[in-house]
Amino acid sequence: MLSALLVVGGLALVFGLMLGFAAIYYKVEGDPIADQVDKFINQCPPGGEETIKAIADLLGVEPKPLNEEHGEAPALPLVARIDEQTCIGCTLCIQACPVDCIVGAAKHMHTVITAECTGCKLCLPPCPVDCIEMIPIRVEPGNWKWPYPPAKPVIAAAANDNNAASAKHDPEHEPVKPQEAAES
Repeated sequence: MLSALLVVGGLALVFGLMLGFAAIYYKVEGDPIADQVDKFINQCPPGGEETIKAIADLLGVEPKPLNEEHGEAPALPLVARIDEQTCIGCTLCIQACPVDCIVGAAKHMHTVITAECTGCKLCLPPCPVDCIEMIPIRVEPGNWKWPYPPAKPVIAAAANDNNAASAKHDPEHEPVKPQEAAES
């Protein structure tokens, strides 16, 4: 029993030393994924300037203007629509879609899941029969979104602190103690 514990302990020590050596020897300087994301931060026209600023803020980098090589941000949000009568089922649009919103099989018609489509237009160039068109999203109460970002939580917290401070000094808003409530 003691020899088994010594063997397992020895193996743990050897593998621990190997992992420690590997961590030092193969150490990566910086974050290569963050560097790659920083290169492509301004490449998505459907998101527009708001999305670029939000991603830059999240990564802690300076926002860049939208790269015009990849198109312009549309005034209205767009989604792809496939004319199923014209579609030949080649699957080139499925392969081009970065968010997998186009479904279908080879030699069968395809369709777009509009709730998932970002309107990036990457499915348009590979289509050999031009059966894909971009249509504006119809704004209805079910899909309407507030066009402005919500207020910063810091501002809301400061407002709550100011309201709490003014409520402390207001005699009408002071809490009633249970003993005083019973006496009155």
